[in-house]
Amino acid sequence: MKKAVFFDIDGTIWDNKQWIPDSTKEAFRLMKEQGHYLFICSGRTRVFIPDEALMPLGFDGILAGCGTYGEFHGNVEFYHQIPLEEIQRVNEFLCGLNAAYILEGRHFLYLDIQRFAGESPFSVEMEGELRKKMLPVIGNEASLEVSKFCVNYLEKEEHQKALEKEIGKNYTIIYREGNFMEIVPKGFNKATGIREICKTLKIDHENTYSFGDSTNDLDMLKYTAHSIAMGDGMQQAKDTAEYVTAPLKEDGIYQGCKHYGLI
Repeated sequence: MKKAVFFDIDGTIWDNKQWIPDSTKEAFRLMKEQGHYLFICSGRTRVFIPDEALMPLGFDGILAGCGTYGEFHGNVEFYHQIPLEEIQRVNEFLCGLNAAYILEGRHFLYLDIQRFAGESPFSVEMEGELRKKMLPVIGNEASLEVSKFCVNYLEKEEHQKALEKEIGKNYTIIYREGNFMEIVPKGFNKATGIREICKTLKIDHENTYSFGDSTNDLDMLKYTAHSIAMGDGMQQAKDTAEYVTAPLKEDGIYQGCKHYGLI
């Protein structure tokens, strides 16, 4: 029977240098031979998912932006965009806190690079990878196309508390490793994206599997019928998953697929 298998990218498919084990590629090939659906399920928005590096591995679809975007065989099935007036309000609020932040959409990422000076290499890495798809916030306030955003932890405790109080009303704050928070509209996460695409494709819940490693994978790991955490992932992910496989570099995906008979 055809299964649907959902994979996080960073720390799951590839490491922090975007290296993918040969065993992972082989697992994907064998699953496609079995006729299973393969999906990327990422916190990255669509613009930040490199097709050339990932799609030739055999993926049928992409769930991006923590459940706010879904596509199947290149066709967009759903996209939940934050209304322009709301993201403009959020932008003004973050500016008032002197925050370093990134507004993320399916076509562009918006950030003012000067806000990250001396604070985070994240924006510099994105600049090299995205180039023309990364726009400044300043000057584009009237055309922001955004489904989620990230904010660096704020230096002043009162600013951090103000952000959590104000943003927490309408958004889920995911505290990530390193120095930033991933912020998603309430009601959306990786699990809601999986549920929506499975409903569209008529995939039974009992045939769903997920692989993840981090805090933004917890909803996905809880939701799918079977869940696998990477052995070198965050403890929260390992505590949540049904099965803990080997670390990424030690054939973790291959071993997880073998354990569940997917290959």
